[in-house]
Amino acid sequence: MLSVLISTGQYKFWNETIRLFRGGMPVRRHWAHFRSYDHSFTGAEAVDFLHELLRQNQNFGPEVTRYQTLQLLRKFLKNHVIEDVKGRFGKEDFEDSGHLYRFPPQSPLKPVPVRPPVRDHSSVPRIPHWDDFEEISVPEKIPVKPLMNSESWNKRHSIAIGEVPECRLIRRRELTPKHVDQIWKSMTLTHLQTVLGLRSLDGVLDAKLLSPKHIVHNVFGVNKQGIVVLKNKAEDLPHWVLSAMKCLANWPNGNDTRQPMYPGFERDVFRTVAEHFQRLKEPLLTFHLYEIFVSILGLLQSVAVEALQVCCLLLPPANRRKLQLLMRLMAKVCANPSLPALNDTIGARTLMVQTFSRCILGSADEVDLDELLATKLVTFMIDNHDCVLKVPSNLRKSVEEHLSHLRRAQIKYAGADMDTTMASPSQSFCRQISTEEFEQQRVSGSQGAIVALLENIIQDKNMSIKDKKKKLKQFQRSHPDIYRRRFPNAESEAAVFPERPQRLKPQLMFLTLKKPFQPFQRSWSFRA
Repeated sequence: MLSVLISTGQYKFWNETIRLFRGGMPVRRHWAHFRSYDHSFTGAEAVDFLHELLRQNQNFGPEVTRYQTLQLLRKFLKNHVIEDVKGRFGKEDFEDSGHLYRFPPQSPLKPVPVRPPVRDHSSVPRIPHWDDFEEISVPEKIPVKPLMNSESWNKRHSIAIGEVPECRLIRRRELTPKHVDQIWKSMTLTHLQTVLGLRSLDGVLDAKLLSPKHIVHNVFGVNKQGIVVLKNKAEDLPHWVLSAMKCLANWPNGNDTRQPMYPGFERDVFRTVAEHFQRLKEPLLTFHLYEIFVSILGLLQSVAVEALQVCCLLLPPANRRKLQLLMRLMAKVCANPSLPALNDTIGARTLMVQTFSRCILGSADEVDLDELLATKLVTFMIDNHDCVLKVPSNLRKSVEEHLSHLRRAQIKYAGADMDTTMASPSQSFCRQISTEEFEQQRVSGSQGAIVALLENIIQDKNMSIKDKKKKLKQFQRSHPDIYRRRFPNAESEAAVFPERPQRLKPQLMFLTLKKPFQPFQRSWSFRA
C-alpha cells in the first residue's frame, strides 16, 4: 500500500477527491428559466458540501478555506469534472451562487501515468567501499606475536593452536572531500528510498540535480540551535526581514528596530515578512523536489517525519536556512498568547498556513491541487516543527561508521581474502531452517574446521611427542565429543605415537670373593 501511495503521487489525491465529491454530492431537481433540470446542484451547494468534505478528510484537514474550495471547483469545471446545466465547461467560470451545474456522464478521473520500468542500475549513486580506493603497499611483512607466553595463549585459545600466520598491513589513500561528499549523497538517497519503501526513486526524484555539498553543509554547517550558517552572507535574508521576524517571534520583547510602538504595529511587521516571502521566485522546498514532498503526505506520521528530515537535507543551504527561520517564526506566533491578533477574522495558526503555504511548496506548472497540498504539508510541518528539520541521527551514525571503516588500515593474512569480514555489511534476509538442517550445517561447517585442526596436530611431524601429547590433551578438554570420535579406544590413541626401543640398563658387575675381605693385620715375630 505504501508503494501505491508514492507511485500515484498527486493523481491519487485528485482522483480520490473527485470520487468522494461525485459519490456524496446531493443532486435533485432544480428550476431555472421556467425549466426543470434533474440531477443538478447549485454552485453554493457545491461549495458548502466540498468545503466540509475537505475539512473532514485526513489528507487535507480543517485548514482548508472556503476560497480554496471555490478555486478547486473552478478547476473541476475547467477539467470537465462538472459542467453547467447547458453542457458548457472549460472557459466558463464557476460561481458561488445559485447557478446550476451537473456531473457529465463520462468519467472525469485522470489516468495515472505509467512509470518507466525500474532499470537495473538505480539513479542513486553507488556507495563507495573499501576496495574502491587505491592501495598503498607496505613492503615489509609484519609478524603477529601474542602478548602472552605460549602456555597462557594455548590455555585461553584452545582452538588457535599452532603458529600465527604472517600478515601484511594494507592502507588506502586518504579520503578526499569529494569522496566524503559522494558517500553522504549516496547513503542519504539510499536511506530515503528505504524510509519510503520504494524499489527506486525514479519518477519522484532526479538525483542528478542534487548537490552532495549541500547535504554535507546542512549537516555540519549549523550553529548551536541547529540553524544553517551561510558562508556567503549575500544569500541570507535581508537585515530588515530578519529584524522583523525576530520582533514577531519574541513579542513583546523582540522589538530591536528602535521604532515607536503604535496600534497595529505588529500587523505591519507581519505584512513586511509576508510580502518578502511571497515575492520569492521559487518556493523554499524548490520546484524539482515538489513530487517527493507531495508523496510524503500519504504516509504515516512517524514515517513522514523521518522522510521530511531526509528530504530537507537535499535543499540548498540558503533555502534550508530560510525554511528553518520561517518555521520557527510560525511556531512561535501560533504559541504566543501575548501577541495581538494579526487578523480580525481568522486565528494565528490558520493565518500562518494561508499566508506561507504557497511560499513553501509549489510546482513550476499550475497543478490542480497545488494549494491544498501545500496547505496540508505546511500544517503537518507546524505540528511537528521541533523535529522535521533535524538531521536524522541514524543516518548520520551510519555515514560516520562507514567513513571510519574506509579510513581504517586493515591486516591481510597470507592466502585470505582481506575484506570479506571487514566490508560494510549489506542488507540480507534470514530464512528459518529446521533442526536437522542446523545440525547438518553445524557438523559440516564449524565442526569440520575443528576436525581438520585435530588432524593437523596428529600429522605434524615437526612437533615433538611431548608437545603433541600436551596439545591433544588440551583439545580433549575443549572438544571431548570430536576427540572421542577420533580416538574411540586406547589402542587408536596409542597408534598415534610410535613405539620407542627400550633402553637396556647397565648391569653392575660384582667381584666374587672366595673369602671375606679381611683387613690387613701386622704380625710381630719374636726371636728367642
